[in-house]
Amino acid sequence: MFNKFAIIVLALSMASCVIPRHRPSAPRSQAGSVGGLLPPPGRYAIDSNDSKLELLIYRAGPLAGLGHNHVVVSRAVTGHVQVGGSVEESSFSLRVPVESFVVDESQARREEGSEFPGDIAPEAKADTRRNMLSSALLDAAHYPAISVTSLTMNGTAEGPVAHLRIEIAGHVATVSAPFDLQRDAHRMTATGAMELRQSTLGLTSPSLLHGALQVQDAMQLKFSFTVPLD
Repeated sequence: MFNKFAIIVLALSMASCVIPRHRPSAPRSQAGSVGGLLPPPGRYAIDSNDSKLELLIYRAGPLAGLGHNHVVVSRAVTGHVQVGGSVEESSFSLRVPVESFVVDESQARREEGSEFPGDIAPEAKADTRRNMLSSALLDAAHYPAISVTSLTMNGTAEGPVAHLRIEIAGHVATVSAPFDLQRDAHRMTATGAMELRQSTLGLTSPSLLHGALQVQDAMQLKFSFTVPLD
């Protein structure tokens, strides 16, 4: 009876998780000046086929061993970049449909290494995704997309920083995100990694059994957004 109860607790708790542990940010590009990296001023669309947003989710609590860490990925990011004469004069806006999130792809787990071992059963992945989109967390029925808008940007090619307004599940948060900027003749790409807390976004980390089985408040956000220049 206890074993059956433990299995039910595990399924419900880990199915409701969204998002967490700190990792160092990706190395920053050292290529040239800001002016040399920015394309001519104008409005550029983000290429959804070559862009990705990824959340790394970590278990916590004394019974954490009953659960899994998770990788949640969206490859349906849309938006645009308004390029000015400098980083400070530029801006961007992104939209991430919450229905686009894919939970625990085998390849994505392998790419993230030993903290994400093995494949997750299809029914467990489906349960996790369903609960993630429920009214208790992302509330997809009422808030179908996450929007990210740059309020201001500053820095140099060695350290650009975007100050962001994030709207998620009816909550509004402001955060700062450092990123790397790279450009060739055909595309410009922004990449980065940062810690982000569910509580900062107005979300509540799932917890059961008086905290014995829970999801960390902190999550790791990784992103790569590409803008074609052709």
